[in-house]
Amino acid sequence: MDPDFSRASGGPSFEFAFNSVNFSDRVLRIEIVAGDDAPGAKGAADEGCSSLADWARHRKRRREELRRGKDLHAEKLLCYHFMAPESGKYMSDSANCKVEAEECDAYEEGSEEPVAMIEESPPDIGQDGEDGESSDSSWSMECTQVLRVKSIYISSAILAAKSPFFYKLFSNGMKESDQRHATLRITASEENALMELLSFMYSGKLATNHPTLLLDILMIADKFEVVSCMRHCSQLLRSLPMTTESALLYLDLPSSISMATAVQPLTDAAKEFLANKYKDLTKFQDEAMNIPLAGIEAILWSNDLQVASEDAIYDFVIKWARAQYPKLEERREILGTRLLPLVRFCHMTCRKLRKVLACNDLDHEQATKCVTEALLYKADAPHRQRALAADVMTCQKYAERAYKYRPLKVVEFDRPYPQCIAYLDLKREECSRLYPSGRIYSQAFHLAGQGFFLSAHCNMDQQSSFHCFGLFLGMQEKGSTSVTVDYEFAARTRPSGEFVSKYKGYYTFTGGKAVGYRNLFAIPWPSFMADDSLFFIDGVLHLRAELTIKQP
Repeated sequence: MDPDFSRASGGPSFEFAFNSVNFSDRVLRIEIVAGDDAPGAKGAADEGCSSLADWARHRKRRREELRRGKDLHAEKLLCYHFMAPESGKYMSDSANCKVEAEECDAYEEGSEEPVAMIEESPPDIGQDGEDGESSDSSWSMECTQVLRVKSIYISSAILAAKSPFFYKLFSNGMKESDQRHATLRITASEENALMELLSFMYSGKLATNHPTLLLDILMIADKFEVVSCMRHCSQLLRSLPMTTESALLYLDLPSSISMATAVQPLTDAAKEFLANKYKDLTKFQDEAMNIPLAGIEAILWSNDLQVASEDAIYDFVIKWARAQYPKLEERREILGTRLLPLVRFCHMTCRKLRKVLACNDLDHEQATKCVTEALLYKADAPHRQRALAADVMTCQKYAERAYKYRPLKVVEFDRPYPQCIAYLDLKREECSRLYPSGRIYSQAFHLAGQGFFLSAHCNMDQQSSFHCFGLFLGMQEKGSTSVTVDYEFAARTRPSGEFVSKYKGYYTFTGGKAVGYRNLFAIPWPSFMADDSLFFIDGVLHLRAELTIKQP
């Protein structure tokens, strides 16, 4: 039966057996070659990578070098070599190399894989576990210069119990797997991290809480499939103060799909940090324009964004994509596959949805589909809309954010007069937050080219004797424009479920003016908010405002 490699690091400690000849059955020979691809260990110190920013810059530069000048498959190929007593040489088996190459394909995202091994004579091993002086005298180097060699005593049982990598290494059924020696090759920058990893596999603890070294250990633990160490590094990193820099770095970590659950809490914490920091997206818009794609996705995933409306989210997404991806084809790809699914078109205004259809940055077919789905949602019954927003499969697409202006459903007519009907739905908890003097404003809607909005208030009645619910219609200030409008306010009531007219009249608007009623339902606030109130249907207050312009 295969061991449970995902088990937590708790349990008995074998720290006493680490690198001890008395408690070991094999020798692990570690060849360190040039190639500092993950600062934080030996070889990286000279680079000055004392901060996460240095770490990230060094990794990015290393990835670019690999893309330009090396065969990635060759970089990822790992062959295991064992001591063949008959010849006194380290030997590699082609079939074994093939199997391990396939295994390495599962770690495609990693860029710091060991290089192919070479044949060489075994070193002399001292009592302290270090190799002898003659260990680098007669190497036959195939691709990379070996800087130094380190040998330690290991227990194959302990390593195999913690890692599928070592489990397969010591139980692959080949005759070499029965031999005493095994050789690994790593880059200079991975040396400290590998030693920390091996120590962790014995003791279940790490001797560092430095973020750059923890990241190195996390990377090499992913490479050698030590899930318990990945989880431990993730916990330690989450306990450190989070910054925008570190959060973005955690979202950019390469990790195999099979190991993703080990670092998921860390990436979730990074996403939550970014979403909270940029909650007021309007305030931090200039700073957010420089955030990479993974960070933008984390921000847009949040339901708590404090923005004027979903229109503002859409405008930001288009602006960011144009700045980050100047090439139209690439921009359309990123928008279509990564960002548009995070825009909640169903809560955008019809005016903005028309602009979506005409936007050249979007694939026209996809834009049409998004707008059509949004319009169908707006036309759906309120109970169906609430069901979609509550369903775990569709909630991310239909849930409302913390909009400054409440979304509306608007129906427009051109004949016989310019007319529109605006529907405003307010939840009971939203209304309760109005007390004692709060306000809720709706999105703007347009009639005959002029912008209007609705606002709900908690007021004192005219005699200042009690609080009550008020509804007002305002016109967006636009110079000295004067518009006369016939209006009617209505609310849906139980048990009929029909809209009942509350007030109607006509009013001549000039810029910035408003008309409405301080006590729309002619009852005190406690009666309006009561559980058995006639005006809340399934916890929602449904309001309607009908506007008609009969005079130019």
